[in-house]
Amino acid sequence: MMNDLNLATLTTEARNPRTTNIDQLPTLEMLKLINEEDQSVPRVVATQLPQIARAIDEIAARFERGGRLFYIGAGTSGRLGVLDASECPPTFAVPPTLVQGLIAGGDSALRKSSEKSEDSPEQGAADLLAAGFGANNTPDTIVGIAASGRTPYVIGAMETVKKLGALVISLTCVEGSEMARIADIAIAPVTGPEVVTGSTRLKAGTATKLVLNMLSTGVMIRTGAVYGNLMVNVQPTNEKLVDRAHRIIAEATGVDRPTAAKLLTEAGSVKVAIAMQKLGLDRAASEAELKSAGGKIAVALRGAKR
Repeated sequence: MMNDLNLATLTTEARNPRTTNIDQLPTLEMLKLINEEDQSVPRVVATQLPQIARAIDEIAARFERGGRLFYIGAGTSGRLGVLDASECPPTFAVPPTLVQGLIAGGDSALRKSSEKSEDSPEQGAADLLAAGFGANNTPDTIVGIAASGRTPYVIGAMETVKKLGALVISLTCVEGSEMARIADIAIAPVTGPEVVTGSTRLKAGTATKLVLNMLSTGVMIRTGAVYGNLMVNVQPTNEKLVDRAHRIIAEATGVDRPTAAKLLTEAGSVKVAIAMQKLGLDRAASEAELKSAGGKIAVALRGAKR
């Protein structure tokens, strides 16, 4: 474990010279300063796009072989991973086991902080394996998340599954971290000193959220949950989502809303409804075309044109 001196060398722990008197500023000036610092975050995330793209392609390839994605972190990093994982089923209609988020201290740590839990590498490894990582030789992926790049709970999990041949990705906000050394793919938007010294729920947390948005959304696009920019895996389980489903079908096919509603009833899902209309096939034949195309509408349409 790093000592206090080593921790002090981390850029995420450094004191920001621009905000040393932030407590003395009028509220509006204080907010302007926070906002100015926040504006640097997308720029540093942009420096990591090649690594993020590689991660998306590698994860998507494993999904197509039955793999899953596991986020693991502590504190803010863990909460952001759990948040991103929990948003995948309602957004993309994937099973909750496909993208999973683990946090040091368990689910209770989502609401009540459990800082001590992050100090055990053994517990990180145990929690990940208990969640079924790599069971039955599934080609799973781990994304270890820690702004500091040195959280023992996360490192323990990463090292353990690295030995099993898993794809290991790190997401940190510092350069040259221990987590990056372990990882096959290291993503490191370096956000620098925080507005409030050491409070990585700020710029580092924002950068982490942006990268996680890209990872999960990019993988879902690559694996067919999006057609054009339409959320075609949406499940019409309430009035708002029924309306969205009708609009998606209408946008994708050019039919009017009543026809879109009729298609959805006949098809049982948005994706099949679009395929039925665009391929001119019945439900069973459209489902077969989509299955042979790996669930990707664009691929099914290209196949039908050949």
